[in-house]
Formats: sequence, structure tokens, C-alpha cells
Amino acid sequence: MFKKKGLMSLLLVFLMIFTAACSSNSSSGGEEANGDEKSEGGSGKLVIYTARDQAVVDKVVGMFNEKYPDIQVETLTMGAQQILERVRGENANPQADFWWGGTQSSLMVAAEEDLLAPYKPSFDEVIKDEHKDPEGRWYGEMLLPEVIMINSDVLKKEDAPQDWDDLLDEKWKDKIIIRGVMASGTMRTIYSSMIFREGADTPKKGYEWLEKLEANTKEYAQDPTNLYLKLARQEGLISLWNLQDILLQKNENNQPFDYVYPESGAPILVDGVAMVEGAKNKENAELFYEFLFDTDVRANLADELYQIPTRTDIAEEDMPQWYKELDLKALDIDWAVMAEKEAEWMQHWDENIKGQ
Repeated sequence: MFKKKGLMSLLLVFLMIFTAACSSNSSSGGEEANGDEKSEGGSGKLVIYTARDQAVVDKVVGMFNEKYPDIQVETLTMGAQQILERVRGENANPQADFWWGGTQSSLMVAAEEDLLAPYKPSFDEVIKDEHKDPEGRWYGEMLLPEVIMINSDVLKKEDAPQDWDDLLDEKWKDKIIIRGVMASGTMRTIYSSMIFREGADTPKKGYEWLEKLEANTKEYAQDPTNLYLKLARQEGLISLWNLQDILLQKNENNQPFDYVYPESGAPILVDGVAMVEGAKNKENAELFYEFLFDTDVRANLADELYQIPTRTDIAEEDMPQWYKELDLKALDIDWAVMAEKEAEWMQHWDENIKGQ
């Protein structure tokens, strides 16, 4: 009898151990399943080449990592033209997955050189045809009016140049500081726009206009940070730059900057994004693509980072007050011609006008 009871007790112990083991295995499997679900939401690496202001990069990447914590994002910041040259040079062995922040002209050139991967995102239908590539190789993320930037501690808006031609007045000699043109997509666009408005068929008049601007230009800043520093120190009073970054520096960094929207209109640059052809982390690049154009993200970036979205399904009443006060008058520009001619025009400026 006692032997039977002992045997039964022993069997009961083994049964409890077996049940616990099965329970443990089931729990482990559940954890693995959760891990699989998280990996489906994105994991691994994402390499981004960006021309965005660092404040924008930090905020957006932070928001992205809140949603996709298992994706390790690496960003490399440079001018839009430098991104084009780097992606072109790495074509045989792409190092970047995503190009974040490029002028319409530079993206069109990259698309024609087969450097960008086609992709049709979920938001395709709410982006105007003129703000995207017909084959889905790039999409405009936001609109960037290029305006006249001033040091507001020294220069009142009403006393500043009110239009492009006013910059050529001799009273502004040595008062203008320009961000280094050749490495900057923004500056290449502004300078090319000035040539285009003078007559694209024969750029001679445009070159003459830039010669007069060169006569009033004190120096060139090597990057945006250097530009802001020089302007804040009053080494110059005027520059040419994009509206978003001016508002960011003024309102978020308390810099003494303001802007004048040119009376005749501004080049309104389509600032876009693209996936790099042959990207090693394509799925993560697609996740970032979709995240970047999410309506809540776009509204947030308009409110906090002064971005003008290209999405047409965001109502104006949902946009911040600074946007409602804007009169977005655009210069009449053929962007296809600009993309075709920009390299030629800028090479001429660099070799024959700059420093002369």
C-alpha cells in the first residue's frame, strides 16, 4: 500500500515538472511570436542621406523610432547636390537606402541616371503630378519658397530689398553673404531661377544679373551653420535662403532673422525624397517613406517645423497660423528646363563669375 502511494506521489511530481516545462516552452514561444510581430514592424538598419536641418532630422527620426524602436537609423547630413554626387559615385555599391531632402532638379537628374528606385506609396493619389515623378522614383515632401533673408536686429523688413533686382543696388555692397552655391541644392535652384527669369534660351542676361549680385556679395559660407553664424554676428545683413529654415532659426533658436517674400514671386522648390536604387534595407526605407507622409506627421511638422506639405488632403484650416498668413506667389519656372540646364549654368557661374 505504502509502495503504491509512494509510486503515485513520484508520478505526480514528474507530471507537475512536465506540465511546468510545457508551460515554460509555451511562454517562450509566445515571446518569440511577439518578437516576430515586432520584427514585422521593422528591424535592422536604415541609412539616410539628408539635406534637412539637424533640428528636423532629430525630431523626425525620434518620432520614427518611437514607432519602430528596432530600426537603427543612421543619418549623414550634406547638401542636396552633394547627395546626388555621392549616390552617383556609390551606384555600383549603394551605401544609402533613402534620400531625404533633394531639390526637384537634382532628383530629376538622379531619376534619369537610374539612381532611384521606383515605388508607389499609399499616398500617391494625394500628391499632384507636378510634385512627383511619373514613374514613382521620387515624391515631393514639401514646398520651399526661396526668399530674401535678413538680420532683423539691424535691418527692418520695410528697409530691406523687396524684390530680387533690389539686391543689385550698390547700397548692399558687402552686405550680402551667400551659402556656398555649388554644394547647395537650395542655392543652385535660386541662382538657376535668376538665370531662367532673365531668359533661359540665351542665359547671357542671367549671367550678367549674377555678375551684379557677385559685386555685392561679401563672402560665401561653407554650410548653413556657418551662414547663420555670420549673419547673426552681423558680418553680413542679407542672404538668400529657404523660408522653412529661416523660420526655424528665428522661432526655435531665437536667431535675429526674418525674411522678405519677393514681390515678383519666389522660386517655390519642390523638396523631395526617394529610395536609392539597390538599397540594402529596402523594407525599412519603405516604412520611413510611409511614415514621413503620414497625415498626422505632416500636420505636426507644419505646426512645429514650418513645413508646407505637398499632400492635397490636408485642409487649410488644419494648418498653423503662420501658413495662413503666407501669400505663396511663385515665379513661373519650367523645372524640366532647370533640371536640364542647371549643371551647365552653375559650372559657368563657378568658373567665370564667382570671385571675378
